[in-house]
Amino acid sequence: MMKKVYICAPLGGDVTKNLQKVKEYTRYALMCGTAPVVPHFYALCLNDRNPKEREIGMTAGRSLLWFCDEMWIFGDEETEGMKSEIQFCKNLNIRTSKIKNSEIRKKIGGNIL
Repeated sequence: MMKKVYICAPLGGDVTKNLQKVKEYTRYALMCGTAPVVPHFYALCLNDRNPKEREIGMTAGRSLLWFCDEMWIFGDEETEGMKSEIQFCKNLNIRTSKIKNSEIRKKIGGNIL
């Protein structure tokens, strides 16, 4: 069975650009032989700028952490939403790993947006 990894990365701000980055992070996780759990794609259904809808997406994403073996943290910054997810992992004793852009490039090539 594949290890399930939760993809933790920025979403807010430039949602379109950040979703593009998350596609690359997801490809990286797949190429590493894992089953990525990617709550960012809720932004395709919910309005991240609407606080109520953002909270629905965040709550749904955190509920998926219970099923994950690890969290992989991507991006140059840790947003408040990411910090909340990381703390949630610590509370559940779920392993977290910071993935560097250089690791992603080695695995899937190209440049990270």
